[in-house]
Amino acid sequence: MRVKVTRNYQVTIPVEVREALGIREGDYVEFELRGDGALLKPVKRKWSTIKLGRVLSVEEIEEIAEKTFSL
Repeated sequence: MRVKVTRNYQVTIPVEVREALGIREGDYVEFELRGDGALLKPVKRKWSTIKLGRVLSVEEIEEIAEKTFSL
C-alpha cells in the first residue's frame, strides 16, 4: 500500500491496516527501523487492567498516557 506524507510529515493509516491491527483514533503506535524500511506496531492497551473505581476524564487519560509512554 502506498500513502502520501503531508507537509507536517503525517500519513493516514489505510483502513485495512487499521482494522487488521485494531488501531483506533487516539491509540499509540511504535515505529521500529528495519534495514531500508520501518515496522509499524500498535501499542498494547492496558487500560482494562487499571482499577481505579471511578470514571476517568479524557484529560486524566491523556495525562496517564503521556506519563506511561514518555511523549
